[in-house]
Amino acid sequence: MIKYILIVFFLAHIIFAQENSQQKVLEAKQMVFPALVHIQPVKEFLSSGEKQKVQVTGSGVIISADGYVVTNNHVAEKANYVRCTLSSKQELQAEVIGLDPWTDLAVLKLDLSEAGLDSVPFATFGDSKSVEVGQMVIALGSPLGLARSLSLGVISSVDRYFNDVGEMISPFNLWIQTDAAINPGNSGGPLVDLNGSIIGINARAVVFGENLGFAIPSDIVKYVVNQIIEKGEVERSEIGLEWQEIKEYRAFIKKPHLQGVLVAGVEKGSAAESAGIQAGDLVTKINAVAVSAIHLEELPKIRLLIANLPVSSSIMFQLIRNNKKMEIEVVSTRQGKFQGNEFNCEEWGISVQEITPRIVKNFQLESDKGVLVSGSKGGGKGEKADIRPGEILLKIDGVAVEGLDDFKEKYEGYKKEREKSFLLFLKSGQSNHFALIQGEDK
Repeated sequence: MIKYILIVFFLAHIIFAQENSQQKVLEAKQMVFPALVHIQPVKEFLSSGEKQKVQVTGSGVIISADGYVVTNNHVAEKANYVRCTLSSKQELQAEVIGLDPWTDLAVLKLDLSEAGLDSVPFATFGDSKSVEVGQMVIALGSPLGLARSLSLGVISSVDRYFNDVGEMISPFNLWIQTDAAINPGNSGGPLVDLNGSIIGINARAVVFGENLGFAIPSDIVKYVVNQIIEKGEVERSEIGLEWQEIKEYRAFIKKPHLQGVLVAGVEKGSAAESAGIQAGDLVTKINAVAVSAIHLEELPKIRLLIANLPVSSSIMFQLIRNNKKMEIEVVSTRQGKFQGNEFNCEEWGISVQEITPRIVKNFQLESDKGVLVSGSKGGGKGEKADIRPGEILLKIDGVAVEGLDDFKEKYEGYKKEREKSFLLFLKSGQSNHFALIQGEDK
């Protein structure tokens, strides 16, 4: 009899727990669903030397009564027009307030006056540092405009690290991994705990993966959003160092308890190079704060330690070089652009792009002089001259091109001389290339 009672009690407990969990999911959904928005940006970009427009879709979440919206950078970048559909089915125009490609975040501002609104429903942020593996979460989005989607799952990891791949980079944050399905149209939507708080912004999903979704932690989101709302951008310090974890290094030198982080590389012309930091240095303290990265997952916090300092900060490094302890002071500079501006040269049938520090690093250039050829129009003068995307345009008729603004000024002058041919000097890797832009009478 007692055994029977215990079984009944156990089953009742399970049913009660299931009903309680379901009720929490429904309550959390009701707290956030009204704040979801469907985003339809019209993007303008250069492709193959020509301007093109395309409409994309994504999701976002309203975070304030006056209409600020958080979404992904890859949803809002290059948008010259944005429409948002609210939960009330009202469509409003939105302004792009700021973008941060380094964290894949963007902030929009709804035009409430367009619909005669004084305020809109909004959701609030939770603390991503308190998120635990196994915790139940909800991934929300609005991939089809008027329809709101919900998928339920658990946190699979709170410290997933990704190496940079193409335009998808994440130097400053680890990712929250969840098995709650994140579909492509859900990019920019919130990942929510059962209290109805935003603990992340959905950003990535593994194609053909078994519900492998990834969200940007809310603590990173809050910092970036506040910076964008206050300044229109996220201002970061940099010194030009590449970091590496020391797990393999410790094994190689047979010091299993060694602490610190390795300098893997020093960018040419950077503040770190000028101060004398070298590749192979083992940094043990930054501004008297002990630092160590045994594993890859520990690198973002070290990058953030420098990035979040005010520009032109004096940073003291304690390091070990050739078994000798040293101190080196470095003054930080402003982090360069993620992506440079582009310019379409219709007369020549090519498009060119500003050379940013990131391009200098990725292309291993000696300097930021010149412009990067980003596209070549089929049948245009550039294609006929065999000008190829990825080449660096350094000179025109023997005159150096200093940068994008200098090129634009020169190009506008050259357009007035259509009958004249121009000899361009380009470089790709270690190869040089002269290209002749033929004049109209040729």
